[in-house]
Amino acid sequence: MAYYILSIDQGTTSSRSILFDLQGNIAHVEQQEFEQYFPEDGRVEHKPDDIWQSVLHTTKAVVEKIDAKQDKVIAIGIANQRETTLVWDRKTGVPIYNAIVWQDRRTSVMCEGLKALGKEDMIRRKTGLLIDPYFSATKISWILNEVPGAKEKAHRGELVFGTVDSYLLWKLTGGEEHRTDATNASRTMLFNIHTQTWDDELLELFDISKAMLPEVMDSSDYFGVCESHYFGYGVPILGIAGDQQAALFGQTCFREGMAKSTYGTGCFMMLNTGKNALVSENRLLSTVAYRLNGVPTYALEGSIFVAGATIQWLRDGLQLIKKAGESESLAKQTSLEHGVYMVPAFTGLGAPYWDPNARGAIFGLTRDTGIKEIVTAGLQSVCFQTKDLQKAMEADGERPDVLRVDGGMVANGWLMQFLSDILGATVDRSTVSETTALGVAYLAGLKAGVFESLEALEKNWQCEVRYTPTMTKEKRDGFYKDWCKSVRKVQSQ
Repeated sequence: MAYYILSIDQGTTSSRSILFDLQGNIAHVEQQEFEQYFPEDGRVEHKPDDIWQSVLHTTKAVVEKIDAKQDKVIAIGIANQRETTLVWDRKTGVPIYNAIVWQDRRTSVMCEGLKALGKEDMIRRKTGLLIDPYFSATKISWILNEVPGAKEKAHRGELVFGTVDSYLLWKLTGGEEHRTDATNASRTMLFNIHTQTWDDELLELFDISKAMLPEVMDSSDYFGVCESHYFGYGVPILGIAGDQQAALFGQTCFREGMAKSTYGTGCFMMLNTGKNALVSENRLLSTVAYRLNGVPTYALEGSIFVAGATIQWLRDGLQLIKKAGESESLAKQTSLEHGVYMVPAFTGLGAPYWDPNARGAIFGLTRDTGIKEIVTAGLQSVCFQTKDLQKAMEADGERPDVLRVDGGMVANGWLMQFLSDILGATVDRSTVSETTALGVAYLAGLKAGVFESLEALEKNWQCEVRYTPTMTKEKRDGFYKDWCKSVRKVQSQ
């Protein structure tokens, strides 16, 4: 009999289900994209049932690939797009509004109002976060205020809130469990990362009833049992983490100072700060990296809203390419001195700018500019934004000189070399590209007793390709200076 851990990696544009064997090797993968909705400028939504059906489809597809008579799934881990907000009816389980996605900027005015009231320092001190539409709290407030009767229902205890992990847990357990883990809780702007509790002052500020909120667990914990009709037997759900923290865990960045950067829809650089929740002076976030046995490990994080979504836009929006993979060959044909800079602020700018009203632009166009220059500029924008984060971390005294990378974009070797060059740092690509899913498999496996310790997991990590800088400092600084000029032109303040 073979045993497996099932990882559900519920992302912004697709859901993946992956079966790992008990050594952490990938056995089977299934992925399904789902539709994105943009009802107005700066608004991004998902239909909750699209999320759920994509998870159902992919989990069933991978489980069908193993022998039901001989093989068994012994644990489930869930990684999820963070901050994306759902509110549903406690009795029926039916959401009262679409999922408001982390990229959504509809609460910008609300956030500006909170800043004007002088609330940013208090919120930052308690949550490690800056006031921004990115986080869940203002999204919850918007739903409660805009959906007729929602506020009254919430105060009567008839509605519940959850990030995507909580929603999937609710669905998989037949409405039995309403829980989340500390990493996801730390992204709501309602959770005190120092006391590890929902914060009464913040709940009062946003007028959100504590009864709506899920119970906060460790990242490796007993969350409940998946109903037996899905697999023919009940499977315990033993690991949950927000996707970026899951990737940090999958990259085994367990020691203070280790850093990873994930290149998916957005880009997220995260640096392990150990038991210290640092207060960034450079508009980075302090967040819970993971919590084991009641003890949180913290991280410093920079969040970029648009990375892979840039290439998706070039493919689907401008139709300059047919497949994302074409971007690498076009970049190889393009001189680095092409002079075009793309700032993909489609839904505002994330760290370290935090400008929700900025919008995207392309600079330096000439009659010589063609498709390959624009596509290359799109790729380079991802690296320049990562440089922004590295500079901010350096100013906070935490410069990462080695970066472990993952996500769909890291298969592009040209991009990874340019990233190493523009950072002036070593970039290590893991042999396992699905590190987000691997991270929650590790968390679930720790609780199941499959993996002994963090030290044992560290030995699993292997470098597939190491990229080292070849560009001169003078050239690197010149490119970055021109990037910064371009960013200033799109800023709204």
